[in-house]
Amino acid sequence: MARDRGPGRTLKTVTGVSGGQDVYRLALDPEASTLATALDTARIAEELRIDALFAADLLGFGAQGAIGAQEAIVFLAALAGLTEHVGLIATVSTTFHHPYNLARLFGTLDHVSNGRAAWNAVTSSLGEENFGDAELPSPAERYARAAEVLEVTGALFDSWLPGALTANADGTVELDPDLVRRIDHRGEHFTVAGPLNIPPLPQRRPVQFQAGQSAGGIELGARFAEVVFTSLATLEDAVTYTKTVRTRATELGRDPSLPRIFSSLHATYGSTEAEARRIVRERAEALDLDAGRRRLEDMLGGGIDLSERPLDSPLPVELIPDAAAVNRRQGRVEIFGRLAASGKTLRELIVAAQDTGHWAVAGTPEQIADAIEERYRAGVLDVVSLGGLTDPRTYEFVAEGLLPVLRRRGIVGEDYRGRTLRENLELPPLPPRA
Repeated sequence: MARDRGPGRTLKTVTGVSGGQDVYRLALDPEASTLATALDTARIAEELRIDALFAADLLGFGAQGAIGAQEAIVFLAALAGLTEHVGLIATVSTTFHHPYNLARLFGTLDHVSNGRAAWNAVTSSLGEENFGDAELPSPAERYARAAEVLEVTGALFDSWLPGALTANADGTVELDPDLVRRIDHRGEHFTVAGPLNIPPLPQRRPVQFQAGQSAGGIELGARFAEVVFTSLATLEDAVTYTKTVRTRATELGRDPSLPRIFSSLHATYGSTEAEARRIVRERAEALDLDAGRRRLEDMLGGGIDLSERPLDSPLPVELIPDAAAVNRRQGRVEIFGRLAASGKTLRELIVAAQDTGHWAVAGTPEQIADAIEERYRAGVLDVVSLGGLTDPRTYEFVAEGLLPVLRRRGIVGEDYRGRTLRENLELPPLPPRA
């Protein structure tokens, strides 16, 4: 592979925090805290100069339990006081929250972290039973609401104009109320007068992430997202998706480098390629196939019964759902619908479902670096996830193998670039205030 210079900006790195069985274990330990494992991850992240921590969220218990899910903003606010450089990306639903509250929450997170906050906006595919709704709104309804939420929160963040606060020589601060403007929003879902009643943010706005790969998700990301969180299993998928979302963003008058592409990577490391492949094979052989069927059924939208299907035969075409007719996680249904239509057997689909449609690579740190570099050089990878850092074996492969290789190639930076997450992600300037 040619080691050309590639894009001017370096690849950014993110690692997950919160959730997992450790939260349950720590909740029963009177001497511990449910923050303990996350704090270990945060310390490692700053040691390795990882750019941000990513907190997912779930709003319902689910058939198999919401494994240790914590409320993301509160969780990351606790970590803000225990870290200095790493960014803090909180996943929060637009379907079940009000934009004024969201602006206050994320604005406060940006303040307490001195400019390290980011919001991963999702429309949610579960949890409606906990918010007074008998049924989950349709994808079109969820995305329409999300667009209004993001429009309102953006206006609230910008309701403080430059010069609204000035410092006096004696150390006091003077407020010019004429430079703090109402937004007077009246929309289909919300009426919000504004302005935001907390001081202007260190970053002006938290960095806007967004997750969703259906047609509605692409439109929302093209319009609002600075970074889109994706599950793109192949290079071909990544090229197609990146071209689609950036073409639409350009049509909307946005910077042609936006949105940046954040791809989740499920890496299996080995000292040799043979060892990595052996680990993948043994993991597949050890799968609970009944649980795997249920997981695959969920990936296909939840309205399919695979319990009687033969493991080593493809799924009949008539069983493969139309993603447009599914109310939950249409992007995931599209991914697994294509895999099923390609002729993969049920057993192969069950194995693939363990990575939930995400990019999976197995090999030595050098080989995984090659796979990352291929996408980076192709311009379809701007941010990558590096998970499992509290596992000693994975830590060794990442800290002593993968990251040094990527840094020698000039793909990942050696250190943080600035004080705020925006600076560290090398994002273009925000557009002028409306």
